[in-house]
Amino acid sequence: MSSDYILFAQHGWADTNRAIAQFAKKALATPKTLVIAPNLGYLKTWLWIEPLIEHVARVAIETVASYPDASIRIVGHSMGGLIWLEVLDRYPKLRSKVESLVLVASPVGGADLARAIDPLGIGIGIARDLGINRRAIAQRIAAKIPTLVIAGDIDSGSDGTIAVETTKFDPVKFVCLKGISHAALKNHPDLVDLIRDFWANPLVTVAPKPDFSKHLIQRLQSLPGMTDTHPRDFWRSKIHITFNNGITIRTWNNPLQIQHIFVADREENCLYSGFVGWLHDQALRMMLAEIQKEVHQ
Repeated sequence: MSSDYILFAQHGWADTNRAIAQFAKKALATPKTLVIAPNLGYLKTWLWIEPLIEHVARVAIETVASYPDASIRIVGHSMGGLIWLEVLDRYPKLRSKVESLVLVASPVGGADLARAIDPLGIGIGIARDLGINRRAIAQRIAAKIPTLVIAGDIDSGSDGTIAVETTKFDPVKFVCLKGISHAALKNHPDLVDLIRDFWANPLVTVAPKPDFSKHLIQRLQSLPGMTDTHPRDFWRSKIHITFNNGITIRTWNNPLQIQHIFVADREENCLYSGFVGWLHDQALRMMLAEIQKEVHQ
């Protein structure tokens, strides 16, 4: 049997393959598409990500060996997208066959809920693995493979499970769908045209040159332990550093003394919100002191 392409559809945390497999077959595939949707097992998605990465990689390698001339398209929801980032980073031969990658509600920068559950990264179930910042991996892959990122926003900052900000990285085509929750995104009808249109003309996106605020946000995100989070506590923060262009860095500590940081424009709109745990608190203070020194030079 020949296939026009292989479509890998990967479910995420606290889920099975049923919904995303049906979505891929009924809404995205053609009659000649080979749909592969590995079932990782509901309980196993609560434990560790490494065995899940190995499982998906093994299925992918075996499938490609059976269909060596078929191209690959990937759709990953939530942790499913993170698994595929790891697979593509580790297996260059697979990466060379992928014509497009779609990440749906995937916490590439690390899930703030996971960091809250396992702030010390000691390995409380899947939390440590979901709290890891994978932007460097994602950026390497997106520089070679056309990538579409789809996020949901139901409360002006998150899809109810992960922050919108943590799904973002360059260079990708980014789309945020208002009013669609994290779970609903895995098979929502609004995804169909977005994905099909992207498939019709998959191009590697050229990242725009970062402006001042973007460069500042990227600098903060580069700090080990920095986790993107919901901007709901922006109003609690106080100005810590003011730049000549009106951009401000603001800080706030929650009752557990977790240090939150915000970047705002001159109109006091929140451009970024993140936090660091206790282990990286001093590193953030040092970075802020360094930035403050640069402002006064």
